[in-house]
Amino acid sequence: MQSSTNSTINRSSNNSSGSKTNIPTLRVIPLGGLHEIGKNTCVFEYGDELMLVDAGLAFPSDGMHGVNVVMPDTTFLKENQRRIKGMIVTHGHEDHIGGISHHLKHFNIPIIYGPRLAMSMLRGKMEEAGVSDRTTIQTVNPRDVVKVGQHFSVEFIRNTHSICDSFSLAVTTPVGTIIFTGDFKFDHMPVDGEQFDIERMVHYGEKGVLCMFSDSTNAEVPGFCPSEKTIYPSLEKHIAEAKERVILTTFASSVHRVTMILDLAMKHGRKVGLLGRSMINVIAKARDIGYMKCPDDLFVPIKQIRDLPDRETLLLMTGSQGEPLAALSRISRGDHQHVRLKTTDTVIFSASPIPGNTIGVVNTIDRLMKMGAKVVYGKGENIHVSGHGFQEDQKLMLALAKPKFFVPVHGEHRMLVCHSRSAQVMGVPKDNILIIENGDVVELTPDSIQKGDPVKAGVELLDNSRNGIVDARVLKERQQLAGDGVVTVLAPISTDGKMVAPPRVNLRGVVTTAEPRKMSMWTEREISWVLENRWKQLSRQTGPNNFEVDWIGVQREIENGLSRRMRRELQVEPLILCLVQPAPSGTRAYIPKITEEQNHSHRNRNNHNFQNKSNNNHPNSSNNSQNTQKSPKVSQTPPADNETVDSFEGRTRRRRSAVTS
Repeated sequence: MQSSTNSTINRSSNNSSGSKTNIPTLRVIPLGGLHEIGKNTCVFEYGDELMLVDAGLAFPSDGMHGVNVVMPDTTFLKENQRRIKGMIVTHGHEDHIGGISHHLKHFNIPIIYGPRLAMSMLRGKMEEAGVSDRTTIQTVNPRDVVKVGQHFSVEFIRNTHSICDSFSLAVTTPVGTIIFTGDFKFDHMPVDGEQFDIERMVHYGEKGVLCMFSDSTNAEVPGFCPSEKTIYPSLEKHIAEAKERVILTTFASSVHRVTMILDLAMKHGRKVGLLGRSMINVIAKARDIGYMKCPDDLFVPIKQIRDLPDRETLLLMTGSQGEPLAALSRISRGDHQHVRLKTTDTVIFSASPIPGNTIGVVNTIDRLMKMGAKVVYGKGENIHVSGHGFQEDQKLMLALAKPKFFVPVHGEHRMLVCHSRSAQVMGVPKDNILIIENGDVVELTPDSIQKGDPVKAGVELLDNSRNGIVDARVLKERQQLAGDGVVTVLAPISTDGKMVAPPRVNLRGVVTTAEPRKMSMWTEREISWVLENRWKQLSRQTGPNNFEVDWIGVQREIENGLSRRMRRELQVEPLILCLVQPAPSGTRAYIPKITEEQNHSHRNRNNHNFQNKSNNNHPNSSNNSQNTQKSPKVSQTPPADNETVDSFEGRTRRRRSAVTS
């Protein structure tokens, strides 16, 4: 595909300049990646043009039942998709490119610029999602400059990270230059020999940087982040000492780490079996590009590697974050199709848990140990280093870029605060620093920085198909199912508003001391109350024996009443599902078996809400009179059509009836 006409690519010239008079404000809008780890997504807005930087995903936390991935809310982008001129990708990690294929199903991105490895991985994702024809992909090299729209000129500055082809960005705009660091650390001994392009960062620092948006992940950690190469001796020690099979897990996208592991496997005479789709795909892409050099016969299909002696094999797999469906997690549960754990195995975790994944990782380690394997993990083993700079790395970046204004990004709140303190130490005035949230708008002029009116931000939860969006209501229902179970009610009701048979009540996963008879009695009571006090609002007569009924409204009223009852009586809040079974008008009514004490309480409830109606219609008018005197005074004016008084909760609940009276 050819490049978009409004986007071009050139080598670095650094000649862009613009008039500083009557210039609109530059707006930078992060939609993800703030006060969290993951789903990094940012928007640059100038005039009528938008440019996206990265579009990542995050993994679900505990309680997000059935959710596969978490995306940022992209309502702002969908509403403004005609203004999108292109996207810039900093590197190929999932938290920066994992959402692009999904977004292309919902809004247009004319062109995407990014490094070779990231674009190769993205092409595979787009083919899998069936959106290969939705955009143009353009690969870039270090120091390339691309023009996005009329107002954004972006230079790709090579940095060092835990993946090949990682870049910081120098974004030249009419109001000034913005440095967007992306994920980085200063690794002076990179595995691939590609050094951080400090010269270009110094160039922009001398030229003048208006604002810097910088990675805050390790802002709490003092010192410099160690080089990736420093863990090579420890990895070699554990592999060399293993007398039988080695099982090793790490991030599939940590190409430098995987390269070292493959080198050690060759050095110690072990064949490698790969498990996990992402591990297989990333290694294939990196080898195709030339970033990973190893002979073909190093790899053995997993079905065949079990025929080799254990001392000559190394299994490299996904699952370092305790993902339930990842290869290592399945092995730890004993349900992997091809691999069974042995007591002679040595399992090496060459990764640290991402915040939020600790429980899953610990549980996986526990299961592996219970099965008798030797498990090597933890900081003390020196088998993992971060790809994100520590405090001194961040200070060095500030010293090189010399930004006038500063915004910490990519991290949880405490990380952003720590990073802002480092910026102050490096000379950035406190008033020139903003700590923002997803959806906040950073407004920049040549002389000022401030927060503008925020845009809609939040999350989109995708189920295992990555197609269906799990909304807040569905997630709450899943949480209720997992926490307190479900109660199903089958309510036979005639179209003229009579209960024609006893309701059927079923409990699943509900822990309760209430007897089934009592549950049935409560259900009958709630149905009776709805039919006596809500029926006129939920139905209308359209003929001599014809009625139009809002059955959904009837269901919701019964569900809400029974939910309140169980919350009050049993201190549980299960999901209540009511299914109404309609019967023809004139069907013989069923008389609920309600005790006199319950009937007395029931009449009190009716009188409190509909005093006039109860006095006129109830056969026991004297009892009604007494109950009316004892109950609190209420307005004699009937409630509005969209408002009902709920005496159980002592509050007014608003509702919208589907049937007009």
